[in-house]
Amino acid sequence: MAKGNYTYEPGSIAEAGKDRMRFELGDTMVEGGSDTCALTDEEISAALSMFPDKWKRAKLALLESICRRFAYEVDTKEGPLSFSLSDRAKLWREDYEKLKKEVELESIKIPSPPGSERGKAPYFYTGMMQNRRAGRLDRK
Repeated sequence: MAKGNYTYEPGSIAEAGKDRMRFELGDTMVEGGSDTCALTDEEISAALSMFPDKWKRAKLALLESICRRFAYEVDTKEGPLSFSLSDRAKLWREDYEKLKKEVELESIKIPSPPGSERGKAPYFYTGMMQNRRAGRLDRK
C-alpha cells in the first residue's frame, strides 16, 4: 500500500492544483485512503511540478501511472460477491488514450511560411491568382 496523504477540497477545484487534478481524474473518494484512491497527494504534486506549465502532460503522466498500477487487477468472484476490477482499469485506459491523442495533436508544430519570420510578406497569399484587370470571372 502506498503511504501518503489523501485529501480533497472540492472548493479548490477552480485553482490549478491537486484538488482540481483529483476532480478531473475522478479520484475524489479520499475517505478510504489507499483503498479508495488511485493516487496520493504527493504523487499528484510531483506530476504537477514535473510539468509546471503543462497541465495536460501532468494529467497524462498520472493516468499512465494509474493504468500501469491497475493493469494487474483481475475480476474476482467469491460466492454471490463479485468485483469487476478490469472495468475500472479499462475506464482509466480509455481516458489515457483519449488524452494522449489530444496532447500529441497539440504538440504538432505547424511551420510558418518562408519569409514570415523575417517580417516579409509570405510568397503565397489568398487571391494571388486572380486577375483584377480581367474583371469578374464568375459570369454566367
